[in-house]
Amino acid sequence: MSPPLVGLCGVAALFVLLLLRLPVWLALALVGFLGNAALSNFNSAFATLGQTPFDLASLYTLSVVPLFILTGGVASSSGLSADLFKAARVMMSGLRGGLAVATIGASACFGAVCGSSIATAATMTPISLREMREAGYSDSIATGAIAAGGTLGILFPPSIILVIYGAIAQQSIPKLFAAGLIPGLLLTLLYIVVAILVAAYGNAAAPAGEAAAWRDRIAALRGPWQFLTLFVVSIGGIYAGVFSPTEAASAGALGAVLLGLLGRQLYWSQIRKSIEAAVVTSCMLFLIVIGANLFAYFVVQTQLPDLLVHAARSLALSGPAVMLMIVAAYIVMGCFLEAIGMILITVPVFLPLVTSYGYDGAWFAIIVVIVVELGLIHPPVGMNLFVVQAQAPDLKTTTIYWGIVPFLAAPFVLIALLMLFPSLALWLPRLLYG
Repeated sequence: MSPPLVGLCGVAALFVLLLLRLPVWLALALVGFLGNAALSNFNSAFATLGQTPFDLASLYTLSVVPLFILTGGVASSSGLSADLFKAARVMMSGLRGGLAVATIGASACFGAVCGSSIATAATMTPISLREMREAGYSDSIATGAIAAGGTLGILFPPSIILVIYGAIAQQSIPKLFAAGLIPGLLLTLLYIVVAILVAAYGNAAAPAGEAAAWRDRIAALRGPWQFLTLFVVSIGGIYAGVFSPTEAASAGALGAVLLGLLGRQLYWSQIRKSIEAAVVTSCMLFLIVIGANLFAYFVVQTQLPDLLVHAARSLALSGPAVMLMIVAAYIVMGCFLEAIGMILITVPVFLPLVTSYGYDGAWFAIIVVIVVELGLIHPPVGMNLFVVQAQAPDLKTTTIYWGIVPFLAAPFVLIALLMLFPSLALWLPRLLYG
């Protein structure tokens, strides 16, 4: 059996195992190990299996993952998310759909600290859903805004997804963070526009409420000063070249703890729980990355990416046509795969094909993250939708599904803009890093 055919069989076996609900890390590792054994021998496969965990555990780039997870956990425990929402609520008061807009804005800000979509959605749901229900909002627009806003956590730096993508694709983490900033702001704006349009012209109830005085609006900006401090120190330090991502993550984690303790909003028991949660989550992510590296090594050995490049060339497919096919494939996979699994399975296969057409790897990273975001909110599997429902069990699944539908347009618009204007993702990295 030829190596490319072994590769195709391995990919097919991987999807079968995932459909059988085998854990992602185990499916990746099993296919990678057996595939490497089929291509060479079991001695070589065992050698790769023994070396890969050591190489990844000692990889400096991935050390940012537990630190940024810890930062997000501490920020959530210390009430930072509540301060963000209160400030955004006052700023948007008087606007029809203003609470939905405030939820999206606060989610974007919180995501810029924690870097996790699921953590953002889980943190914002109990805060904003209660406020919107008390203000007379329908559950559909409320849950749609929460689920959509939560996805911004993996596009803004410090995106854990971008860190993992950089480790797999051997891309610069600071450049990826810079590439995600402008698209993240654009997607936030697009979600806000959708929320305003739904409130104004849709069937969902979204009353305006009483408008706050401008003096109160300005005063409300002083509330989330802790967030501003964390963002300037950690993320601003990366863009300014003061910190490496790992140093910024360390400063952010320490800063979140100190600010919580000084503000008497954080206790040692909460710090201990945040550390435990960061350790558990990081271990889960590292297991997936180890399995993905075994699988990626297998894919490279099969020459499957080269086969895809030759096939695309022989069919005379243009670059945009190839990208549209890849986006469509991600949308289909998003129906039954979670975000990290999708990236780790597909990047080793798709990235060589994309770069062969002259596309930039950092630009492709942002496209992938946006499509993965779409998978987090589109039915039937969208993880953020289940996170929202888990926080409010009385919600009907159909209500959440109908609520998210209008917001699905925003990622598609952003993908089209990035296709037409790649500089939206590439201008800032080139400006900062050349």
